Amino acid sequence: MILTIDVGNTNVKVAVFKQFNIIDTFVFQKNNFQNNFQIIFKKHPNHTKAVLASVSMLDEMDSLWLKNQIEVIEINPDSVFPFKNKYTTPTTLGVDRMVLASGAVFHYPNQDVLIIDAGTCVTYDFVTHKKEYLGGAISPGLRLRYKALNDYTAKLPLLESNSPENFIGNSTDHSIHSGVVNGLCYEIEGFISEFSVKKEQFTIILTGGDAIFLANRLKSTIFADENFLLKSLHQLYTYSLQND
Repeated sequence: MILTIDVGNTNVKVAVFKQFNIIDTFVFQKNNFQNNFQIIFKKHPNHTKAVLASVSMLDEMDSLWLKNQIEVIEINPDSVFPFKNKYTTPTTLGVDRMVLASGAVFHYPNQDVLIIDAGTCVTYDFVTHKKEYLGGAISPGLRLRYKALNDYTAKLPLLESNSPENFIGNSTDHSIHSGVVNGLCYEIEGFISEFSVKKEQFTIILTGGDAIFLANRLKSTIFADENFLLKSLHQLYTYSLQND
């Protein structure tokens, strides 16, 4: 069994693969890293390797502990990728975005693809049918928007993500939900509309922790898969074995 591990800004996501299929997934906060992996290893004792991508620094003790438990293959900017990177500052491109771009090439070959990853940040990444990564955009995700309203104002409360009851909020809480959720949905639709001017036909992938929450509120036709990065990690590992 192969584990794929996505260490994000807030959470750690893990998928357990048996051959090419996900048989289990886990999501937990980084501050309980070792205990959660002990649960995973106990439930799936036949693990052999872990493929890891990290956008934030993993605690050194946690990293050493994990490497003592299982062979870890860490994806980094020097890894083998299936696309031509046309980013003007390639060394600053997050490894998560590189993995997502790889997944777009693997899952949708010969197609123009827009990948939207809705997590702590929302990233937009565009890959052409020629397997060229062009770049995209980065903006605050849902939780950051809620937190910013609380952090940078005197009286606005910190709320959890929730569907707006109405477009026009009739209370402070409802107004915050309307502004944050509808605002992000309008932003996503705007990016999709802008890309459609450049490319008449392209595939849209929505992934990340807030993918399902947002997918039901968007008008555009999208493929929503909150585990797309974990799947792409597994495919990238297979690709690297074949092109090493």
